[in-house]
Amino acid sequence: MKKHNFSAGPSILPREVIEETAKGVLDFNGSGLSVMEISHRSKDFQAVMDEAVALFKELLNIPDGYSVLFLGGGASTQFCMVPYNFLEKKAAYLNTGVWAKKALKEAKGFGEAVEVASSAEATYTYIPKDYTIPTDADYFHITTNNTIYGTEILKDIDSPVPLIADMSSDIFSRPIDVSKYTCIYGGAQKNLAPAGVTFVIVKNEAVGKVSRYIPTMLNYQTHIDGGSMFNTPPVLPIYSAMLTLRWIKAQGGVKEMERRAIEKANMLYAEIDRNKLFVGTAAKEDRSRMNICFVMAPEYKELEADFLKFATERGMVGIKGHRSVGGFRASCYNAMPKESVQALIDCMQEFEKLH
Repeated sequence: MKKHNFSAGPSILPREVIEETAKGVLDFNGSGLSVMEISHRSKDFQAVMDEAVALFKELLNIPDGYSVLFLGGGASTQFCMVPYNFLEKKAAYLNTGVWAKKALKEAKGFGEAVEVASSAEATYTYIPKDYTIPTDADYFHITTNNTIYGTEILKDIDSPVPLIADMSSDIFSRPIDVSKYTCIYGGAQKNLAPAGVTFVIVKNEAVGKVSRYIPTMLNYQTHIDGGSMFNTPPVLPIYSAMLTLRWIKAQGGVKEMERRAIEKANMLYAEIDRNKLFVGTAAKEDRSRMNICFVMAPEYKELEADFLKFATERGMVGIKGHRSVGGFRASCYNAMPKESVQALIDCMQEFEKLH
């Protein structure tokens, strides 16, 4: 039976990327050695790093004056690296979910960190709109896609202060104007690579402005100067990321990824809105294209476990909602084929006929 992988992360990767990675694990570049056992300072691996950085810059149209870094520690380490490097007196945060809240918590250890707006009172089912970004803040931090609650900021914000974004789960799913941001970061395990590598796009001239001492490994300048090689980088996920970036380019780039994302999301949301058994949880204007969240309609609540079993038996993997919200979540990242989304829709319609 074909499996349809809707897991939120680690999540689906393009099949050819998985196969090429597997080949590299066994024999990298015909060297007779695995990519996991060669020196990260070898010519062969330096070529991987250089190509990954070049593709990042090309696909996102990153202007001059920015560095692309591949680091360890996940986006969660960036929650403290960002204030370490950029917070002198005050930072502003938009609280749109669990990860945004965690980022804000870390910033409070480095200076004044204010929450400009929050949708916590409505279980983060919408993106706050009418808020004022304090012009005396060192930066304004947003989380563009909220994997747990299925909301997404789909346009680049105009900020009067440096803008910093956690784009862990929607990077490469739509074009972005990188020049509007001082720093963009994310864990790679959604749209880019296996877990273990974190990407950072950082404006070079913004680094080195705070007065505090920054530990060497937590200083962006260390990694800019070292070309992400100050210490041994996570070589296997970086290799896999390079292969994914090649795949995105071959498919038609970020614009094509956006077209597919819109098509897949529209298909699934249309079924959720049509089907009497299900209800979408996010405000319609803020619905995520990456993580589509829904629950049973109140009168059919008792069928939740039945539908999960029914869908699982038909090859749907990872559609159980996050433990904090329940219900269902279909993560439709770049590598998710339209056919899998259709298979889930067929499943929902079949279940509807039975009930």
